Amino acid sequence: MKPNSVSPSSSASARRNERHRRARRVLPYTGALLLILLLVLGFWPQPAPVETAVVTSGRLRSTVNEEGKTRIRQRFLVSAPVAGQLRRTELKEGAAVSAGQTVVAVIDPLSPALLDARTRAATEARRDTAAASLAKAKAGEDFAASELRRFEKLYGEKTVTIQELESARWREAAAARDLAAAASSLRQAEAELAEFSAGTDDPAPPDRPPTEVKSPATGRVLRVFEENARVVTAGTPLLEVGDPTNLEVVIDVLSRDGAAISPGARVELDQWGGSEPLVARVRLVEPAAFTKVSALGVEEQRVNVIADLLTPPDQRRNLGDSFRVEARIVTWQTDQAVKVPSGALFRRGPQWSVFVVSEGHARLRAVKVGRASESETQVLEGLQPGEAVILYPGDRVHDGQRVRAIKV
Repeated sequence: MKPNSVSPSSSASARRNERHRRARRVLPYTGALLLILLLVLGFWPQPAPVETAVVTSGRLRSTVNEEGKTRIRQRFLVSAPVAGQLRRTELKEGAAVSAGQTVVAVIDPLSPALLDARTRAATEARRDTAAASLAKAKAGEDFAASELRRFEKLYGEKTVTIQELESARWREAAAARDLAAAASSLRQAEAELAEFSAGTDDPAPPDRPPTEVKSPATGRVLRVFEENARVVTAGTPLLEVGDPTNLEVVIDVLSRDGAAISPGARVELDQWGGSEPLVARVRLVEPAAFTKVSALGVEEQRVNVIADLLTPPDQRRNLGDSFRVEARIVTWQTDQAVKVPSGALFRRGPQWSVFVVSEGHARLRAVKVGRASESETQVLEGLQPGEAVILYPGDRVHDGQRVRAIKV
């Protein structure tokens, strides 16, 4: 073998070493290029994920939502017409009554009370004094009548003047009035003594039968104020009667909302205990408001709205007096309204604005809004049905930004 000759194995090894040296020289550049590429990809603006909704056209209505309670329209408070001993009431709350037929209370006349010795002696003394006064008045009246007859005879003989005759007539008239007053005092004293001297063995004298109080209306007993037997005075409340099927609803609303409610407005009642809402119609918005303190301690001016129930009684059998309901009073509605979810609207200066999604970008657009419901708002100008708007954009969305719609 020649000294300068190179073996094949040595040549292959040299080529491999040369490739390794080239790879080591290229590797730092490749890593730097990959790092730059990753940085570019990391800082490259990505489409912002947003929730979107479609502008639609359809039915929209504006409502006032408040709590209310039911109330029987015609309530009757039955009171004791006379003083006496009330018998125990057998009727309970919910009992059915008929007008002019059902006896709701029975009142026995009070028994005369016995007098003690001292009171009896005083009463007898008043009777004797009245009798003596009557006798005295009788004697005075007799004397005045005799004197008048004498003066009339003398006046006929032209012996006394007309003035003296008129004085005699006045004395006779005064004596007659004194006689009548004395007789009345004697009768009063005798009646008082006779009443309190009677025994208590006969609680209901034949000439004073029990007083029966009948129901003034057909319906049911709402409340019983006096259930036990006891002595009552005239005018004492005994029970309350009403017709539970004849209901109305009382809804207290803010005074500014009450000013926008008109009689005849539709009312829907939820959370009353049934599966379907009840229907009512506003009959009256009371003309006077009142001050009410809210749960947060804020004084509010509120006004009562009275609504008549239109749902038939057989569809609300379990609904009664003073039941709580949640009312929706419809103040405005239309079947052809361009509307968007209220969450898409926001203030930009003095006007309302939305972000419209156009070709993957958010475009700021000013709109003119109208009425609003709980979740949707009417758009009068600026949007067309079918356009997509961004919900709750906040500060993370700006005009011209790339966006990507997501599903929630």
